[in-house]
Amino acid sequence: MANSKFSVKYCVLLPLVLIVTIFLWTAPSSMFGIEGLTVTQQRTIAIFAFAALMWIFEIVPNWVTSLLVIVVSLLTISNKSFAFCMNTGDDSIFIPFKTLMAAFADPVVMLFLGGFVLAIVASKYAMDVTMARILLAPFGKKPKFVLLGVLLVIAIFSMFMSNTATAAMFLAFLAPVFASLPAEDNKGKVGIALAIPIAANIGGIGTPIGTPPNATAKGILENNDLTVTFGDWALRMIPYVIIMILLAWVLLMVLYPFKSKEIVLKIKKSDQPVTWRTWVAWITFGLTILLWMTEQWTKLNANIVALIPLVIYTATGVFTKEDIKEINWSVLWLVAGGFALGYALEGTGLARALVTSIDFGSMSIIVVFVIAGLICYFLSNFISNSATAALLIPIMVAMGKGLLASDNAAAFTAWGGQHALAIFVATCASLAMLLPISTPPNAIASSTGLVETKDMTKVGLIIGIFGMVLAFFWITKLFPFAQV
Repeated sequence: MANSKFSVKYCVLLPLVLIVTIFLWTAPSSMFGIEGLTVTQQRTIAIFAFAALMWIFEIVPNWVTSLLVIVVSLLTISNKSFAFCMNTGDDSIFIPFKTLMAAFADPVVMLFLGGFVLAIVASKYAMDVTMARILLAPFGKKPKFVLLGVLLVIAIFSMFMSNTATAAMFLAFLAPVFASLPAEDNKGKVGIALAIPIAANIGGIGTPIGTPPNATAKGILENNDLTVTFGDWALRMIPYVIIMILLAWVLLMVLYPFKSKEIVLKIKKSDQPVTWRTWVAWITFGLTILLWMTEQWTKLNANIVALIPLVIYTATGVFTKEDIKEINWSVLWLVAGGFALGYALEGTGLARALVTSIDFGSMSIIVVFVIAGLICYFLSNFISNSATAALLIPIMVAMGKGLLASDNAAAFTAWGGQHALAIFVATCASLAMLLPISTPPNAIASSTGLVETKDMTKVGLIIGIFGMVLAFFWITKLFPFAQV
């Protein structure tokens, strides 16, 4: 069976991916229907297709695909590419090579590093079992209710702190839950692992500070004299989050049912005696979570906060050189590849070219919403949702101004106007979770080693489609912001 899979991957799927990539790389630019498409933008389309297909089919490990993306980008679309690649004969933009290489040390990668360190220390000092027991105690021992508890608790945390930080923190909390399930209950473990990114991504939708796309939408609306208060947002979107979390709960139970009748968290003895280092481990962990939760007041970036435990733990001997070996470096490289691809899409101008090539003004209002949502959803699976929102929302709000001055003004207002369009696009950005590189919480779920890309894509697609349809009617008709 293993040899059969090997043959299919390398004799069928890999040649197929290479054929598609070469075709997109060499095809006439007019085929793409994008006015003014440059050579570097076309190369980026080919690299993009290569990465997407390799990640979906998992022909090689996902982190290997990420490394390939970075190296090929450096050789062909960076300002230090091969000489023959630089002679494009058009206005191609070449990305600074330092920008692409900086993907390995992106601030979010540092947040991952800090999260992994917290998880390792939590396990080393038996902190993870204690914290998991406290947080999940109200949900009992039945696996289906523990799963609901995981979804709800992560979603609540994500409303007020970084989604990535929340996912990194719960990676430590859920380790003993995975350990408590028997080996034959693999589907149940997959369901709990998938709950991390689902709840973190959806939970952030609930408040304006829950995720950067929300803050972007709120800020741009307010810059155009369209007010959205914290209470307005939370009152309307938290019920939406609750519905989506319940949907995710049912979906995970159906697709990944538990065999175990109950989850019992057993307290394990730490290899370390209770010393001053134990107190350092606990206090630093608590301080890190506190700083993550109060980012909107302290203004201390979550990525910077993640380095605090790394410094304290290494300086005090809580985290040693032996512990470094436990860091999941492959996930860090996987994430770096996703960021490099995002830099390529933005840096070459391809992302903006894709959006501006669409004539929204000639479309019906519903079609405008649908296409804007789908573009945001699609891009957010490959570019950070923050970058996607920063790119799309200003365009959508500006386009909304034009619609209000057109013959479609009454129809646009009836569907919620600029408020609805901006907030709908921001919501679509948070629903994008098809691949391990789509969001940092997805990559964290991938780091457990339990989730295959096909699982993530299947669940992510169902939640994404349902979430976008519900968000459209929720924001435009059921609880429209424009009528505040």
